Order: sequence, then structure tokens, then C-alpha cells
Amino acid sequence: MPGPRGTGAKPRVVSLLLLAGMSATRVGAAGGGAAPQPAIDNERIRVSELRDVRPPAEHDFVSVSLTHPGEAVFGHKGERPGASGALSVLVELKDHPVEPLANSTPYPLAFPRPGVKKLLENERVVVWQYTWHVGQPTPMHFHDKDVLVVFEGNGMLQSTTPAGASTDSTYKFGDVRFNRRDRVHTESLVSGELSAVMTELK
Repeated sequence: MPGPRGTGAKPRVVSLLLLAGMSATRVGAAGGGAAPQPAIDNERIRVSELRDVRPPAEHDFVSVSLTHPGEAVFGHKGERPGASGALSVLVELKDHPVEPLANSTPYPLAFPRPGVKKLLENERVVVWQYTWHVGQPTPMHFHDKDVLVVFEGNGMLQSTTPAGASTDSTYKFGDVRFNRRDRVHTESLVSGELSAVMTELK
């Protein structure tokens, strides 16, 4: 799949938008056989930039391609993630199960939604690819799962709660963000061209 249309974006170093401060942190690519430094490391996942092939994984994982946007693969503990000449975001899945969260709101779940594409699903994750369009907000929705978002393209999103509180956030190609579950909002593309691969954690 070609890169984001009209952006001229190329794969770049992964950055993390911190959940609390909304600030960006850049992670340098590993070289000389060194292990990549994680951009996100919490009780559920460890996320890092992956160039080429790395040693056998310590956990099951999802590899989200930055070389071929819109592609993701699932791998098991002990397998070697990555491919020669490839740049991707490695999402390692730690063994930290959580109880399902019931939707007690009047709104639908975040996924599926109109225009979304399911890339894969198994007992650990559901991975989706979605493109936002200016003037086409998503339905107001409830997130019942923690989700890791890998952004493709460059643009500004506005998130609005049912109470009308809005927050604008700017993303670049390769930015990543971990969002906790139990949230209700709608999203609108303010400017730019933006899509994302979103890994929901079961």
C-alpha cells in the first residue's frame, strides 16, 4: 500500500504522545544489533521501533508496518519479528489480562465503525485500519478496550466528549499513542490527511 496521499510522508522515528501531558518523545532507532528503546512500556504492552529483524520475541506481538502503511501481522513468542529492509512499530503483548468492560453508555462501541477495515483478530487483539476525512466526524462511541494507535499521515484531530469538551491534537506519520479504555468521544479531522492502525487489546 503506498504512503499517505498528498503528504509526502516517509517513515520516521516513532514518537509517543504521552497520555497525561500530550507531549512527544522521540525514540532513536537501534543500530549495531542493539535492542530498540521502548517508546511505551506499561503493564499491558511494550512498544518500540523495529528496523529489519530482531532476536526472538519475548512475548506475542503485533508488528505494524511503516514501510507499507496499512499492514500489520501477528506473531508468537519465540518468533523473530520484522523483515529485511523493513521499518515497523513492534507492539509486544504482555501477559496481563483484564476483565471485559461492559458498555453501559447509550453509544456504540468504537469498532466496528463506518469506513473501518479489520486487518486481523485473534484471542489477544483486534487490529483495525481507519482513515479520517475532513467534515466526516466519527459517531460518538465508547472504547471498551485499551488501544495502541499508530498514525499514518500528518494531520490534526479534534476529540469531543458528550459534554462538548474538545481537545485538538496534531499527529505525524509514525507517531504512536496508547489510550486507556472506558472513554466516550467523537473524532473529527480538522486538517491534513490522517489514517491509523489501531490495535485493541482483549
